[in-house]
Amino acid sequence: MGKMAIRRGDRVRVLRGNQRGREGTVLRVDREKNRVVIEGVNVRKRHRKPSAIDPEGGIISFEAPLHASNVMLIDPSSDEPTRIRKQAGAEGESERVAVKSGRVIPKVK
Repeated sequence: MGKMAIRRGDRVRVLRGNQRGREGTVLRVDREKNRVVIEGVNVRKRHRKPSAIDPEGGIISFEAPLHASNVMLIDPSSDEPTRIRKQAGAEGESERVAVKSGRVIPKVK
């Protein structure tokens, strides 16, 4: 697995699959499996039987993970999807730069 340019809190657009064109914020990143979970995208339903922990049971909705290669980071300055380039910042730390606009993508807190 290589390094992933997408981090938790980034806005991304889905490029492939039946969720194509949808946008959302990244909730979780699984670097081992190279997958991301995006808020409100790829929502699945699961039927849960009542148990001691969950006495209600019922139908539970959750966001299923998508492969990271199927999403692209949205450049905050232009609201367009862009590839990422790494570059050394002012104090020598690594920062992400949008390939299309050349602007630095700020870290999300």
